[in-house]
Amino acid sequence: MTPTLRDVAELAGVSFKTVSNVIHDHPHVAEATRSRVLAAIDKLGYRPNLTARTLRSGRTGAIGLAVPELSLAYFAELADEVITVADRHDVVVLIEQTGGDPRRELEVLTGPRRQLTDGLLFSPLGLGSEDAAALDVDFPLVLLGERIFGGPVDHVTMENVAGAEAATRHLLDLGRRRIAVLGAHTGEVIGSAGLRLAGYRDALAAAGLPYDESLVVDAGPWHRSNGAEAMRNLLDRGVAFDAVFALNDELALGALRVLGERGIRVPGDVAMIGFDDVDEGRYSFPSLSTVDPGRREIARLAVEVLLEAIAAGENRPPRRELRSAFRVLQRESTTL
Repeated sequence: MTPTLRDVAELAGVSFKTVSNVIHDHPHVAEATRSRVLAAIDKLGYRPNLTARTLRSGRTGAIGLAVPELSLAYFAELADEVITVADRHDVVVLIEQTGGDPRRELEVLTGPRRQLTDGLLFSPLGLGSEDAAALDVDFPLVLLGERIFGGPVDHVTMENVAGAEAATRHLLDLGRRRIAVLGAHTGEVIGSAGLRLAGYRDALAAAGLPYDESLVVDAGPWHRSNGAEAMRNLLDRGVAFDAVFALNDELALGALRVLGERGIRVPGDVAMIGFDDVDEGRYSFPSLSTVDPGRREIARLAVEVLLEAIAAGENRPPRRELRSAFRVLQRESTTL
């Protein structure tokens, strides 16, 4: 049978209350007694009843993380960073994948699984600014990503416009003037695609260069397959270009494959830069220049802000919008 708190107390020769004090790290327990109780716990293999603990404290010791797709390296690596930070605070992370479906994203905010956690880190893809009211919830919530700005909750995001401008400027500083963009979303203004395209346009304007729509290739979800298809589209149209800014690294990796198949040298013929600094880009051939958006800082800020809100209860501070610092990482795809 599963050992109980009373079994531990009997083996250690102490009271039920003393065992409880040891488990909850009460300071007024003699070290000899504490050692005896811990030895009994170890011998019996006792594990605290988390359900009972939750009922007593009102806390689960877990937070949620809802992301669109773990098959996208950025979100997988973000989840890894969040788990690392949460572990330092002795908190468990429960991960949900929404697929970017608005219905499933709303379910994350209202469904019964929400009761398993003390708060939620939420990165929507299907919801937009018009859905900001759905974020007005009665539990601690921290928004991630670029779909909703000015909502009612804390928001941790990245410098999309400035990072994209810096990426484009990096290509311009190499002497490239016909810079193609892969991954635009027609009509999007708020969202990663719209913001990064705005940064690209700002860099061109600052350099006195015109914006050429023939160099901008739309794409659906930012997967490698769509990056490959976007590059084939660009090449098949016969558009002249000497550099590529892919709006994320997945698109860039797909495009690199097609350039290699067509015998186009990178960076000799075409320089390329991505965005997100996913791990695979370090090992592509050539290695991929990219924008590191500060993913580790995003994870740290998000977890710490959420835990502050959980600890504050009803006395939460006013909402905050926090942005991570970025940096351009030059690798072989832009180094001659």
